[in-house]
Amino acid sequence: MIQGTLRPLRTTTPAYSHTDGVDYVPMSTWKNHMIELLNIAGTGPIFGALMGAKWGPVALLWIIIGSILGGAVHDYMSGMMAVRNQGKSLPKNVQTYLGVRFRYVIIILVLVVLIVSSAMLARSACDLLELITDIPMGFWLILIAMYFVASALLPIDKLIGKIYPVFGILLVAMAVMIIIGLVIGGFDFPEMTLENLHPQGAHMFPDMCITIACGAISGFHATQSTIVSRCIKDERDGRKVFYGAMMVEAFIALIWVIAGLSFYPDTASLSDALAEWGAAGVVYDISTSLLGTLGGVIAVLGVVVCPITSGDTAIKAIRLLIQDDRGYDSKVKRIAIGITLVAAFIMIALCLLDFQSLWYYMSWLNQTLACFTLWTCTAFLL
Repeated sequence: MIQGTLRPLRTTTPAYSHTDGVDYVPMSTWKNHMIELLNIAGTGPIFGALMGAKWGPVALLWIIIGSILGGAVHDYMSGMMAVRNQGKSLPKNVQTYLGVRFRYVIIILVLVVLIVSSAMLARSACDLLELITDIPMGFWLILIAMYFVASALLPIDKLIGKIYPVFGILLVAMAVMIIIGLVIGGFDFPEMTLENLHPQGAHMFPDMCITIACGAISGFHATQSTIVSRCIKDERDGRKVFYGAMMVEAFIALIWVIAGLSFYPDTASLSDALAEWGAAGVVYDISTSLLGTLGGVIAVLGVVVCPITSGDTAIKAIRLLIQDDRGYDSKVKRIAIGITLVAAFIMIALCLLDFQSLWYYMSWLNQTLACFTLWTCTAFLL
């Protein structure tokens, strides 16, 4: 053990030093891991991976290298930085380590990323549910928005802490089912090549790297690490929770790149399917074709879990960010309710936009935020 002022481990985490029964609640390592995984997963490792597969098998290489050297490091450092700073949200930590001049820039950037993310995630879940049930998107949007509000306001151990472990198992089971379906169906897995196979000849850098964000590196993740940093019992759990969750997400992204490249004869066919049906339609097509109607519905429900369980915590992160910045107590219900309802209303309005448009703006905002996070983590280490 290193002695002196460096103190590599601290025995008391914010979960104990700031316990409030709402946001600061000690929870077990495996629960924190599942919550972090579902917080960060969203549609990125599924929809983003399918859209990134248009560049060909080289997308697999970007996911592997990007997640190990970039995304998992980004998530671990942002999470541990929050643990070391009373579980404060990312803008507060940016202000601490990069200076007050970045305060409003990072607050605006994070708020935009979070609100666009919540809208994009809610919209993608609605699109999938509409495909399965033929019930109009508006019904699902209202239902999902109500859940988002409840999840953002209730104590983390009362709703998220109870249902996320179940959803996590469903998510992993879905990914395994898709791979089994490809093997049983006799589909050929893509051979590795560094050639750019994008039908329209789009550049691999930066286009592919921005498209496959959540499967490799994503600034959105740093906004979610704050939530779990308030629940970790021991700093040594950080590697399993933050680094580990990102590696599981990368595994999911790899599966969907393989599925897209194996199921369709070439990248042009995949591109045409995405253009005609959207990412939600492609997921439904692959799932039902590989696993039959029942298996396909189960697999699609596993996919639906991702955007719902990231969208709700995006709204929750907005509440925490504003409360941290203004110094509001989490126990003051009227303020928390007001912030949450305003965020939910804006999210619903954005859901009326086209999904591709939301993804376009989210992609570059997301990676810009990742740059700010990595700069802050570097200053934190120094």
